[in-house]
Amino acid sequence: MIGGGVLAGLLAVFVLVGCTQVARAIGWPASAAAGSGTKTRADGGYVRGMEAYTGFDTHGKESGFLRWLTTVDHKDIGLLYIFFGAAAGLWGGTDGMMIRTELLTPQADVWTAATYNGIFTTHGWTMLIFFVTPVFFGIANYFLPILIGADDMAFPRLNAIGFWLLPPAFLMVRGGLITEMIGKILGLVVPVEYIGFLFALTPPELGWYIYTPLSTVATNPQIDIALLGLHLSGIATVMASINFVATVFVERGEGVSWADLGIFTWSILVTAGIALFAFSLLGSVLVMLLLDRNFATTFFATEGGSPILFQNLFWFWGHPEVYIIFLPATGLLSTILPKFSGRKLFGYKYIVYSTLAIGVLSFGVWAHHMFTTGMDPRIRASFMAVSIAIAVPSAIKVFNWLTTMWEGRIRLTAPMLLSIGAIGNFVVGGITGVFLAAIPVDIVLSDTYYVVGHFHFIVAGFIAAMMMAASYYWYPILTGRMYDRDLARLQAVIFSIGAAITFGSLLIVGQLGLPRRYASYPEQFAPLMQLSSIGAYVMGIATLMWLFNMVQSYRIGAVVTDADVWDLKRSQQFSREWQWFGRPPPRTSGESPGTPLSVPLAAPSPLRSCP
Repeated sequence: MIGGGVLAGLLAVFVLVGCTQVARAIGWPASAAAGSGTKTRADGGYVRGMEAYTGFDTHGKESGFLRWLTTVDHKDIGLLYIFFGAAAGLWGGTDGMMIRTELLTPQADVWTAATYNGIFTTHGWTMLIFFVTPVFFGIANYFLPILIGADDMAFPRLNAIGFWLLPPAFLMVRGGLITEMIGKILGLVVPVEYIGFLFALTPPELGWYIYTPLSTVATNPQIDIALLGLHLSGIATVMASINFVATVFVERGEGVSWADLGIFTWSILVTAGIALFAFSLLGSVLVMLLLDRNFATTFFATEGGSPILFQNLFWFWGHPEVYIIFLPATGLLSTILPKFSGRKLFGYKYIVYSTLAIGVLSFGVWAHHMFTTGMDPRIRASFMAVSIAIAVPSAIKVFNWLTTMWEGRIRLTAPMLLSIGAIGNFVVGGITGVFLAAIPVDIVLSDTYYVVGHFHFIVAGFIAAMMMAASYYWYPILTGRMYDRDLARLQAVIFSIGAAITFGSLLIVGQLGLPRRYASYPEQFAPLMQLSSIGAYVMGIATLMWLFNMVQSYRIGAVVTDADVWDLKRSQQFSREWQWFGRPPPRTSGESPGTPLSVPLAAPSPLRSCP
């Protein structure tokens, strides 16, 4: 496991360094100074003299490393969330590449079966809890106060605490791998007998769902540390959720009513409400599991308790967690798609209602993960009905997105390409989910790769794609610079194609009956499994292209001098965050960052190319 992770990390560094050198050699991209009037792209010109005010500015703040350790500014904390989540996502993505590398061959001959199980476990924890949720909470931290006209989050210090609990929680969850890595490095110069304690912890091999009774009887002490880390991350999530709810309810600016809230704000509000209930329950479950492991209680024991009780409680958190990471992505799509369709979002009220409906129904579908456990058929039928019903509000969203695009002025920018690809992936992932909600189908496919393909079409093909779309769309606000749009469009297409290949192949092998969660498989499935791995590598290359574009453009990208980067005034969608971006700093202490421009908006400019 260590060798593969180090190899993948070195490969990523090598690719980034190589690409940087090539970029320097060809002079990409041409840099333009703020206010110089230089335009290196058709849509990248800025008003002469404008100064971009971004989250990276140090105006009125501590400078250097101390600033980031002590800040309570919502923009700074948002950036910290995003950086942390992106780093965790790259680590978890490396886990995914290692999993797909093992599955290139039918036999477990790349890594050992134990290594595969450890990677499989930590990959799930990392991506669900430490990647997706922090990135979305970071975006919300940065933009939500601006979008609702608030000065900051309702509880700035609680906001900072909520973030700073995550790094130690992450280290606790991944501790076995980290200590093993440190031990192997020190073992090069220090006798092993002096550092043997570093090898006492090994990555858990339970699966990310930590089912009992295996999780109660396994003797690896790293399991206890990981459970405490998961509990700590849940506390951090609850803190952030309280802050989001309070901010939307009591910190809205003057003139910002409930009817004025954007879809992204609504999605974050509902997400925070779900997280308050779901993660509170997860904390209780983890405490009971720790008590069973260390104090001989019998909450989930086979005698005196119930392993099925654990599954019920775990999935009561687990399926709402799917919507915790799903709803912010739908909010981003509903925000970005109209901007490049040249039309206002179709059916605003119905998208709001569908978001609220998903929030309520998400707590009534958990047992469809347990159709094969032998539950009462009448109870099973009721969960099937709710699981099918929750597809209706999701379908409403898709209908409204497609209608928004219909006869619109479509501009195929990188955010738009990723949004279109995300809709396609979501349709596939959503329809396969409806099939899995049907009891007869689920009993046959429950433990196959069909479930893996369905879930990852949503998580990678939809959610990760919308994260990238948001990073492109708001990159000028976050950095004051513009990225390479040609490279971004190419990356968007490659990523969407890679997702379709990877997870479409898994749907097929799942329908053919290949069980999931194994490091080895029968020979006849090798071609499709290899095709899936190739698709995963394509996604990995696209991710590295995205990372390179983000980093290199921050270094030498064209400086933005016109707040209307995307020509939004033409369609009257020059929204609050872009108005805030166009206001020259410094601001007075009593001035709300979300207040609209105090000067009349410029007249719509002629149609410009926004590739």
